[in-house]
Amino acid sequence: MTTADRPPELDDILLRVGHLNYAWTNTESLLIHLIAGLCRVDKDTALIVFLTLNTTRARLDLVERLAKMERTSVAEREGVLAITKRIQSLSGLRNRYNHCIYAFDPEGGQHRTILMRIADRRDHLRMGQVNVLDSIALTDIEEAIAELRAINRAIWTHVGEFKYPV
Repeated sequence: MTTADRPPELDDILLRVGHLNYAWTNTESLLIHLIAGLCRVDKDTALIVFLTLNTTRARLDLVERLAKMERTSVAEREGVLAITKRIQSLSGLRNRYNHCIYAFDPEGGQHRTILMRIADRRDHLRMGQVNVLDSIALTDIEEAIAELRAINRAIWTHVGEFKYPV
């Protein structure tokens, strides 16, 4: 078995998941500035609104709805909606690594996640979806972290362009 064939070490996986969480939280907190700009309020007021909404989904819904108001210019709306779409595109991957149990083989076998979610289908339930933690999974996480950095920069550019409160 070559080094490339070996499953990643659990510490490597957890380090990357931690970095993903840090990048996600940091980027999500920038929604405060979008809320402030779109609501035309100061940052402290936007912070209260942000913290009152306790899920990413609720925060993104609010930002999108504010952007779709008639008073929002087309350029401003398009910029915000492009940003929220990019964030949403990463939420599935983030949820996969935050709402799971990490399973590992003490004998050096393949690490995996077991999703802690019930999928309620028409006539049955699905639960415990298993995902292998291999080099492909690590690459996906690293790409998500890079995309979050890019989204972060896009938000700051938008905030500056439309002179939102900082």
